Amino acid sequence: MTPEPTEEEIATLEEMLGSEAEAHGYHLTPDREALHALLKGLITNSRRYGYPACPCRLSFGRKEEDIDIICPCDYRDQDIDEYDACYCSLYVSKKVLSGEEEIECIPERRPPRAERKREIVIKEGAGFALPVWRCRVCGYLCARKHPPETCPICGVDKDRFERFA
Repeated sequence: MTPEPTEEEIATLEEMLGSEAEAHGYHLTPDREALHALLKGLITNSRRYGYPACPCRLSFGRKEEDIDIICPCDYRDQDIDEYDACYCSLYVSKKVLSGEEEIECIPERRPPRAERKREIVIKEGAGFALPVWRCRVCGYLCARKHPPETCPICGVDKDRFERFA
């Protein structure tokens, strides 16, 4: 049986993920009860599988099959761009943090297992499916639908990003 995460482990993970979120222009959910439960789930999954699989999704227990749902998952940026929160609502936008937006139900983007394998094969060598954004200040590059709210390297706002050819 997997031991229950300690308060110290939860606080350490919260600090680490909070720093990572802020560096990417996101925030951790302001809902303390939900945050605590999600952090416990990440710690439990790390112990169980050896990696922090999303606690809100079914894990196969094999890293190569779960690579897309290792927190932060591959779907986080797109979910936050469209819904102001990721699927499990661990990460939220500035609007949610400030109370300007409410978290709503976020649809699952993770394709079924068979489609995921096919999708990986199609994407290899197919080029970027998303636009690439470049920070005009420090040169940071990222491939996503929209630029991040804040540059994770130099901290400037998203209006300092340009599409990179």
